Amino acid sequence: MSSYPPAANLNIGSLLSRHARVRPNHLAIVFEGHRLSFSEFGREVNRVCNALLALGIGKGDKVATILPNCPELYEIYWAVARIGAVVVPLSPLLRGEGLLRLLSDSDSRMVVTTPEFAETLDPLRPDLGAIPSGNYLVAGSVSIPGYQTYRQLVDAASAEPPPYVEIEASDAYNIIYSSGTTGLPKGIVHTHAIRAAYCTGFACSYRITPESVILHSGSIIFNGAFLTLMPAMYLGATFILHRQFDASAVIKAIRDEGVTHMMMVPAQVIALLQHPDFTLQDLPSVEMISTVGAPLHLEHKQELLRRFPDRCYELYGLTEGFVTILDKNDYGRKTGSVGAPPPFYELRIMDDDHDLPPGQVGEIVGRGPITMPGYYNRPDLTAETKRDGWLFSGDMGYVDEDGFLYLVDRKKDMIISGGVNVYPRDIEEVIVGHPAVREVAVFGVPSEKWGETPIVAAILQQDDIVSANELRDWINARVSAKYQRVSEVIIRTEFPRSVAGKTLKRVMREEYLTSG
Repeated sequence: MSSYPPAANLNIGSLLSRHARVRPNHLAIVFEGHRLSFSEFGREVNRVCNALLALGIGKGDKVATILPNCPELYEIYWAVARIGAVVVPLSPLLRGEGLLRLLSDSDSRMVVTTPEFAETLDPLRPDLGAIPSGNYLVAGSVSIPGYQTYRQLVDAASAEPPPYVEIEASDAYNIIYSSGTTGLPKGIVHTHAIRAAYCTGFACSYRITPESVILHSGSIIFNGAFLTLMPAMYLGATFILHRQFDASAVIKAIRDEGVTHMMMVPAQVIALLQHPDFTLQDLPSVEMISTVGAPLHLEHKQELLRRFPDRCYELYGLTEGFVTILDKNDYGRKTGSVGAPPPFYELRIMDDDHDLPPGQVGEIVGRGPITMPGYYNRPDLTAETKRDGWLFSGDMGYVDEDGFLYLVDRKKDMIISGGVNVYPRDIEEVIVGHPAVREVAVFGVPSEKWGETPIVAAILQQDDIVSANELRDWINARVSAKYQRVSEVIIRTEFPRSVAGKTLKRVMREEYLTSG
């Protein structure tokens, strides 16, 4: 019987072995001083596969990671794909009951973390009976009592290819937990077929080629990272990973490595816009800068377009599996939109059970080739979000006559003041026009008079000083309607953010209510 896989092979783990054969000397991964060709990286991932198999991890088993950006995390992503296991990337910001719930909910049978995080994880181990005691690993080479050392295990394993595992397109590859910005995190399942669609679809949308050099400086446990991570491996491009975002380090990497493609959240773009060297003239290799995770305010989009003409993209999407993309060729003429659905994706704007015509605001509903099969072990929550194959986003928006989507706001962020719907994003677009404001977030709090009233949290530019009351009066003189007037401005030095870099308005609202 042949040991070769069937012709219709959608195991994304096969991509690396292909490049290790076909383009072995091409640079695959760069992390600080760690530079590996596809041949070298392929052998390293083979070792990880064989080490996992020796510890009893097989097809369908869940491998949880609690890691920052590091070579071990990137290796595990491709090793689990090869052997049919399922990776569960968890945030190092998790603690206590929240962490215990996700490890239990995901049925994880292994945890890989850092030596520093072991102290946080130790109190939970008695309640994690599904994880064998030998399946707690720490990254790096440091020995910790009660943990196996990842690097020692991997270095001792064979670099030969692991035994072939039959993997179906519908087999799970990962469980990514939602950020919990609107409630308890839910485990979003992505299959090999879904990640293969990431490979092909986003490679096409972002014009990535085998010669591209892709930089990612945000966390790769965030699903937005997979928008370029998957196409990079699909095409055999070079993937540069930073430990964390630093604007100066990003600019240096673009210059030194000839970076062509970058995916960032708005806060990172805003930080880069503070640097005068962040221009196409200084960084001529750049072919694509795309934002994801939250809308980039119009003023920032216009400045980014001015500095990098014909190279800007924006993606709006749900980890659950629907996107629109504002292409570089539409960025100038449709700057206020978040683009249109790519090929094979469909978009509807709905009010209750009715489709709305262009120009009318309703809930954004969509579907496409990356739509999740469901939330892990939660058919009840799946049924609320996914109905007849359509994803109900909880976001509000409208389309224009050309089919381009314009975001209004999240349903749950909407403020009802005096019986009128107030969308925080409309107010935020006004506030970012103030020269002293760097970032802004608007959220609603209870009001005896109005039911709810808008509150502003603002981060100022480094050298600018404006009082909270002065900024409030400036805003209220410029909003388009009285019901958009804000009650209070809070000046902050930073915003609470998820590991993905998303601003957590919910946390700021809770802090405001408890402090008052």
